[in-house]
Amino acid sequence: TREFRFNIPLLAERLITAADWILSQPKTVGMNIGLFGASTGAAAALIAAEQRPETIKAVVSRGGRPDLAGEALEKIQTPVLLIVGGNDSVVIDINQEALARLAGPKEMKIVAGASHLFEEPGALGRVGELAIDWFRQNLHRATVSPGIRRQGGY
Repeated sequence: TREFRFNIPLLAERLITAADWILSQPKTVGMNIGLFGASTGAAAALIAAEQRPETIKAVVSRGGRPDLAGEALEKIQTPVLLIVGGNDSVVIDINQEALARLAGPKEMKIVAGASHLFEEPGALGRVGELAIDWFRQNLHRATVSPGIRRQGGY
């Protein structure tokens, strides 16, 4: 509900609980996890990555509020991609400041002509392409449990 949208610690705890559950399942034990967060969900994903660096191996933030991750930004070693709409100057500034604070591998991509919600034709498609590339680059070393075959190598 709306009241929980800015409860970043609660959102992060839910992500951590979900990641822990996924990794407790026989078919997913030992796999690495990538998180994709938008808006305040990006801050939650970043906090989760800081708290579970051994399993959360990549984070993508779309039009996010990474600043709401607070002091966790300086501790995150997980590779982080920040994607921002080119017409969203306020969020560009917020993301540039957060980018400077991130400790680990990081990158920021601006989708030209896109607004905050990426509603313009092709904008969300471009976000998807950038996210897929990031996850491919950073999850390629994901371990696989015996007996599990992944299609396409990811």
